[in-house]
Amino acid sequence: MSIKVWDPFIRLFHWGLATSFLIAWITADEWHTLHHWAGYAAGCLIALRLIWGLVGTHYARFAQFIKGPATTLGYLGDIARGREHRYIGHNPAGAAMIIALLLAMGGCAFTGWLYTTDAFWGSDAVEHIHEFLANGLLALVLLHIGGVLLASLRHHENLIRAMFTGRKRRPMSDDIA
Repeated sequence: MSIKVWDPFIRLFHWGLATSFLIAWITADEWHTLHHWAGYAAGCLIALRLIWGLVGTHYARFAQFIKGPATTLGYLGDIARGREHRYIGHNPAGAAMIIALLLAMGGCAFTGWLYTTDAFWGSDAVEHIHEFLANGLLALVLLHIGGVLLASLRHHENLIRAMFTGRKRRPMSDDIA
């Protein structure tokens, strides 16, 4: 038995942002127009996600899954000890990753746009910040994928499939809804 967790907007946002990042990464040095449009798409997706994080479905709301530093660090310690709880929505580490990804991608989109303005055209500082954020974003994406794979193995559920179908395994007695 499974339950609906990720609504269609969250799933489209997730894969749309992943696609935007991939396109922007691949086209960074050669296809500037496509690179710019991928950045604009990412910026628009993030703006919509911020709104949906306030008014969207239960598991999409930031208030449902964002935890404080102590809870997040405690959860990371539980992962290291192999005794983390399964969360139906985002776990505290996943929530922290979402915030980091949104900030890095948003910063990357903003600095990319800034670089195209008259005031900052050719600015070495803006270009370096943009590249730093893009490289940091790649590291975050790789950590995110690793975290998804680890959680999938530890909790015996395919989180990648869940991000396509929107469905996850029903909560057990020790899961956190």
